[in-house]
Amino acid sequence: QAQLVESGGDLVQAGGSLGLSCAASGGTFRRSVLSWFRQTPGKDREFVAGVSASGGTTIYADSVKGRFTISRDNADDTVHLQMVNLKPEDTAVYRCAAGDFAPTHRINFYHKKLYRYWGQGTQVTVSS
Repeated sequence: QAQLVESGGDLVQAGGSLGLSCAASGGTFRRSVLSWFRQTPGKDREFVAGVSASGGTTIYADSVKGRFTISRDNADDTVHLQMVNLKPEDTAVYRCAAGDFAPTHRINFYHKKLYRYWGQGTQVTVSS
């Protein structure tokens, strides 16, 4: 059974930086769209950033554009999220997800139902 395993979550101060990673286990996601979502208690899971299988297309939520960078390494079957200038409102559990859909429309990245595989998540806490 293919799985996604996140790592890198931590407690950081506002204005700080942090890098998250997500690795494939028991399978490969080299042909899949890979994205990061985040969730806080009482709120719906929110799209953060996504990258196409080739890495040629990257999509960001407006709230993180210019601060977060998503990248993937198909040789290692991993996806990364580099976060700078972190804000307290970035505090959440970050989960990576893999989906087999065409990355031709930006809106598709936001649809949770298009993702078949989800990681368990890693906690990011930003203190003010």
